[in-house]
Amino acid sequence: MTLSLMFEVAMLVSSVCGFLVAAWLLWRARKQGDLQALAGFAIMMAIWCFGHVVLFQGYEKMGVYIILANPLMPTFFLHFAIRFVNSGAAKEVMLDRLLQAIPWFYAASVVVVLQSWWMGAGDAIGTLDTRSFFIFTDAGTWNLAYTVLIGILAHGVLLFGWYRHSGNKKRSILAMFGVGAWGLLLATSFVFPSFGISWFPYPMLLLPTYLLLLVYAVVRYQILSVNAFANRALLWVAMMLVILCLIAVISVVSGRVGLQALADVPSWQLWLYSLLMLVMSALIYQPLNRLISRVIYPGAVLNETVLEVWSSQLKEAQDWTQLISIGERLLSSQIRQNVDISLDSVGKAYVDDGQTLALSVFRSESGWRFLLLGWNDASPGMRLTAEVFGSLFSTSCGLLERSLALAVAERKRLDEQHLVELGSLSAAMAHELRNPLNIIAMAAYDSPPETRQHIQTQLKRADRLVSDMLVYSGGLTLQISTTPLRALVKSILTQAQLEGVSCEVNIAESIELEADPQRLQQVFINLIDNAVAFSRNQPDGKLCIEASMNADSVVINVHNNGPEIDDSLQGEALFQSFMTKRAGGSGLGLAIVRRIVDAHGGHIQHRADTAWPVTFELILPQHSAYSRLGSTSHDTK
Repeated sequence: MTLSLMFEVAMLVSSVCGFLVAAWLLWRARKQGDLQALAGFAIMMAIWCFGHVVLFQGYEKMGVYIILANPLMPTFFLHFAIRFVNSGAAKEVMLDRLLQAIPWFYAASVVVVLQSWWMGAGDAIGTLDTRSFFIFTDAGTWNLAYTVLIGILAHGVLLFGWYRHSGNKKRSILAMFGVGAWGLLLATSFVFPSFGISWFPYPMLLLPTYLLLLVYAVVRYQILSVNAFANRALLWVAMMLVILCLIAVISVVSGRVGLQALADVPSWQLWLYSLLMLVMSALIYQPLNRLISRVIYPGAVLNETVLEVWSSQLKEAQDWTQLISIGERLLSSQIRQNVDISLDSVGKAYVDDGQTLALSVFRSESGWRFLLLGWNDASPGMRLTAEVFGSLFSTSCGLLERSLALAVAERKRLDEQHLVELGSLSAAMAHELRNPLNIIAMAAYDSPPETRQHIQTQLKRADRLVSDMLVYSGGLTLQISTTPLRALVKSILTQAQLEGVSCEVNIAESIELEADPQRLQQVFINLIDNAVAFSRNQPDGKLCIEASMNADSVVINVHNNGPEIDDSLQGEALFQSFMTKRAGGSGLGLAIVRRIVDAHGGHIQHRADTAWPVTFELILPQHSAYSRLGSTSHDTK
């Protein structure tokens, strides 16, 4: 192969690559102005390379005219550079003005081209094996200078974008500068003959790589499919290099091992035949791969569209039942057989009977896993489909699990917010109710004694309900001090209305604890009032309060001989708000008691294992945690 033929082939390949790249960019770019301008650059470069081919074929005048249109190449590139850079952080008024002036740059480039044609700025000389090669005449200096200046301006815009941008766009610009240096190195040899340098333009033989590398540098961070294409292209290029090395070895060794006929074949022919085989392999690879897949896995039609449909429909599930229903429908429709899906974590267990196709999905320590049940007699294609679907379904289970957990957390947050608002409303209403109650009490002062007594009884009940609402809905402020327990209980009993219920106090004088005496007094008032309400109707109503020391805590038992508490109210239900069997009760008494005890760091429970029918046991720390922290006041919600 002669050097002129190699040059002609390189220009032809560059031209074909330019048109293909331009078509691909226009198809992918659609409304992206920067990629459309880059497609224009690719078209002009393809035309410029084709001009050399035309020149080599003897059409000198047409070839020279085409090559003299080279100012349009950097103009398209300038248009692309401005659009590519002028966005985000690099958007500038100067670039907007340059973009508005782009039509004038195109017009100036057309004028330079027309002037070059009219003044004869180019000519052809025989330098490559008597074939014609393009050179600039003296009148072509302006054409060459204008082309270089536009190229410098375009790269200056890119330099500004590299300075202002960050991330992928900055990396794209850096890659373009590297490719630009490569293109400058290749194009330098183009002007050798114009300056009287009789060197063969070897660098231009690699000109097809410039355009491909430039496009790849621009779009690799914007169109992901380009990276996959580049991955395949590099693989085939590597295979071509391996073939070249193998042919070189064959050419040297074949003659020495007796294969003289093979040794006499020109190396370029061996390389060409091998290249054709490589191209044929690349063309038939995908069809053969699909054919073999259908032979090995008959009935398995899996592609990106199917997987995308599966993924989108599984994401629509709002609960586990709906997810199972969608999964069974999708997989059964794909393999045209009924399939059962079971989720062990939601209580739908499946027993393998060896006849029904099933997909069992379960939660393990490392995440969601799946197991195929009853698929032993299924075809390889069906099993492959089930395995792919099982993997996708397991992923969907994890997504749904996290989605439901987030929904529960959000509902809990809204419930807590609602309770806070309800508490504020209750406190406001309780405060507002005291004014009409006071007015009613004053108005009843002049009423008959029996009526006045009845009104005062009901007013005391209403006042108690209001007090309970204020305590339960508001925050607790603890004023910690050393409190003698026996004296506190005795003072409460002297003011309590026991209504004939006898009371016994077994508390040592030495027992003291660090607590809020006002809040602790409220605890005993509620417990005593509750005990009297249920014990007063007994023939011999009794109440007993006793306390003892246990390590660093004080254990207090409040006994009464009232009726035993129903089993339905045992445990935590007994201390819930609005839970009561007492006529006229608010249902807040024991809830308030537990809240105050919890605020002190203590514990309260009902015990049914004592000698008394009803026993409430309080365990309070002798030394308050707040006093150990050096504080005598603590707010708790």
